[in-house]
Amino acid sequence: QLELVESGGGLVQPGGSLRLSCATSRFSFKNYAIGWFRQAPGKEREGVSCISRSGERKNFADFVKGRFTISRDNAKNTVYLQMNSLKPEDTAVYYCAASPYSTVEATCSMEHETLFTYWGQGTQVTVSS
Repeated sequence: QLELVESGGGLVQPGGSLRLSCATSRFSFKNYAIGWFRQAPGKEREGVSCISRSGERKNFADFVKGRFTISRDNAKNTVYLQMNSLKPEDTAVYYCAASPYSTVEATCSMEHETLFTYWGQGTQVTVSS
């Protein structure tokens, strides 16, 4: 079992920044690609960004390209999502999830949520003036 814990959410004004963290105490963290997903009220959950096991491969949804970056520190068992130029439409609960599958590792696709085996509880991000 891989327990993931998100942190770093909060209330921020439009144009502001937040850095989300996804951490685990398990040593096998480096064996998983990590994805960030979000779910706004009344909407389906959607993929935001993904990073491969080594950090070499990254993927971003079109609606965050140029504003969000993703990185990981396997020594600290942590993945970061840096969110800049935040917009009100970025308001959502943000989840991190881990995938052990080679298909996800190869493409860092977030299309199939079922390939992400372990999920955190989520952290709320609210962008409002």
